[in-house]
Amino acid sequence: MLLLYRRVSIASSDGIFIFYTVQYPFNAEPPRSALISSYVTPVDLFYKRNHGPIPVVDDIERYSVLIRGLIDNSRELFMRDIKMLPKYNVAATLQCAGNRRTAMSKVKTVKGVGWDVSAIGNGVWGGAKLADVLELVGISKLTSTTKSGGKHVEFVSIDKCKEENGGPYKASIPLSQATNPEADVLVAYEMNGEPLNRDHGYPLRVVVPGVIGARSVKWLDCINIIAEESQGFFMQKDYKMFPPSVNWDNINWSTRRPQMDFPVQSAICSLEDVTAIKPGKVKVSGYAASGGGRGIDRVDVSVDGGKTWVEASRYQKPGVQYISDDMNSDKWAWVLFDVTVDAPQSTEIVVKAVDSAANVQPENVLEIWNLRGILNTSWHRVQVRVGHSNM
Repeated sequence: MLLLYRRVSIASSDGIFIFYTVQYPFNAEPPRSALISSYVTPVDLFYKRNHGPIPVVDDIERYSVLIRGLIDNSRELFMRDIKMLPKYNVAATLQCAGNRRTAMSKVKTVKGVGWDVSAIGNGVWGGAKLADVLELVGISKLTSTTKSGGKHVEFVSIDKCKEENGGPYKASIPLSQATNPEADVLVAYEMNGEPLNRDHGYPLRVVVPGVIGARSVKWLDCINIIAEESQGFFMQKDYKMFPPSVNWDNINWSTRRPQMDFPVQSAICSLEDVTAIKPGKVKVSGYAASGGGRGIDRVDVSVDGGKTWVEASRYQKPGVQYISDDMNSDKWAWVLFDVTVDAPQSTEIVVKAVDSAANVQPENVLEIWNLRGILNTSWHRVQVRVGHSNM
């Protein structure tokens, strides 16, 4: 039996766990200062992004995933079938494509949830590799095209959304990515060592590392092997990157491919947009991440609005040296950074990151403004106001 329910806003009196929320659908992010409390984001502090009511699967014994588009018609896989496959734990950062949208909307109005800098989180996801699941139904590893012409794998959710006219949320990835074990795409049933909760996709979800969160479909219902990209709303009429010249009057969705990898990103989390401090030393810390399995080669911090820079230290696991693209580093996960700088007077503090392919964040949000407000990866800026005796 499938039930649907709506979540309500949640908050605590001490301010630690206050989330940005909208009533329906339920979307939430943690305070930026809490986000960097640990390398692995606690489940309760992991952002929530939904497009419809949160489904509840209450009969796990009868729950199954239907795989369609096979030569021998379809196959039904139950939880026991998935759990019989080798289990992998993958540390991967998920990020909503609209992370930092609020800052972009200050330049010019955009449509979408008004995220601050915390629509991102780093989890350890446990489950079966999608490549193993597909092999179970006759699709070999490293396959790019099936004998029946399938080139894409579509994930269809249980949840329903108005953009699909009451139909299910859906998204797809290339078959070549789905069947590549090195891509670490998971059919996941655990998050941070515990069973998925309902907010994050119980009982099964897809996790596509290095790709915008919209492709990591929750509450998995079926998997379709198809010839073309999914024709779902959120693949064809959303989450595409348009130039600043495109508006709602001249937009042509078919001229852009669906966004997949997320670009290099960083944000300061130890300071708010405007923070009052005492003169002297100030610690600047936050996160940096890049899509496609690219590591972070450098995080630069400026205390004079971008005129001069110092390099911040980067780490993943505390006490372990982080080396970009090293086999001992988590290639799908963010890095945390920190540096202590002098702030003798009021100023603008800025951060930018460089990934292992030498991609660097753009300086100005105006250069990357787009009508849906996605992929705001511009330099992150905060203001510090330095005071004295009354601090």
